[in-house]
Amino acid sequence: MPNFTVCSSAMIERLWSGDSGWYRLLLPLSWLYGLVSQCIRLTYRLGWRKVARFPVPIVVVGNLTAGGNGKTPLVLWLVVGLQRRGWRVGVVSRGYGGRAEHYPLCLDETTTPAQAGDEPVLIYQRTGAPVAVSPRRAEAVAALLRHAPLDVVVTDDGLQHYALARDLEWVVVDGRRRFGNGWWLPAGPMRERAGRLKSVAAVIVNGGQTGPGEIPMVLRAGEAVNLLDGRRCGLGQLPSVVAMAGIGHPPRFFATLRDAGITPRREVSFADHQPYRPEQLIALATSDQALVMTEKDAVKCRAFARENWWYVPVEAELPAQDAQRLLDSVERCIAGYRSKAGDR
Repeated sequence: MPNFTVCSSAMIERLWSGDSGWYRLLLPLSWLYGLVSQCIRLTYRLGWRKVARFPVPIVVVGNLTAGGNGKTPLVLWLVVGLQRRGWRVGVVSRGYGGRAEHYPLCLDETTTPAQAGDEPVLIYQRTGAPVAVSPRRAEAVAALLRHAPLDVVVTDDGLQHYALARDLEWVVVDGRRRFGNGWWLPAGPMRERAGRLKSVAAVIVNGGQTGPGEIPMVLRAGEAVNLLDGRRCGLGQLPSVVAMAGIGHPPRFFATLRDAGITPRREVSFADHQPYRPEQLIALATSDQALVMTEKDAVKCRAFARENWWYVPVEAELPAQDAQRLLDSVERCIAGYRSKAGDR
């Protein structure tokens, strides 16, 4: 499975980057995808389809491309930043990779990634914020508001989920891959064309070079955390490292390790949101090696973790002035909603 994933991911990367001309064979499907997606958006803009609105501001953190861009670390940064300012923050997600018995599902300490998906469980465990998942994000927002008073709701992904009204849209862009060949899926990586950036409140670029008006973001590795007992140590203290990642773009995690001074003996890529079996991971590293994974992988592996398994949390870092401006913009939305409520 890992080797197949590496090969298939490399083929897709080459296709979407424009280095291979084979993407042209898929252009008719891309045109159809683009036509359908634009028609759907138009029906909401014209009021032909219902848009759900709520008495709290909604902040969407999304992307224009398929694959990992670093969106979840930015969601974590935003939630923690608002919590530190004293605001009550809720998070909603589609819950990719999970299959609950019912929706909407509000997470608690017993919720598993198999039920809710790995990213919602990670956000819940890291921040303690109320989190709800549902294919219909409006239902997730309504469920959160029934369970607890909130000042703001952050939606992890959902830029193209126009059934939910939003007050702010932030788009995360992979600064190295950008938009590839620029075509819609499946010929290219685009869910929407790059022109959509003109209508969003902020464009945050993860790594690479930023353009005019874009905000740079970098991901910093923290201390390694043992899955079995929670002890922490510096990355340099780990023995021979085997690195694994089942995220949208595994090479980003491996690059983060190298930037922190770790050169893995092996780098093993898995599919995004992939469920793991114990024997599948036990075979990757010997007992005298450290199997190092992402925090997103770790939430799916704790139940059968071994002593030599570690995860490395990453933190999003933004320039101080830009960070303050982003958080201030959310606070202004909160104040606006509170003012309206006071007028009624």
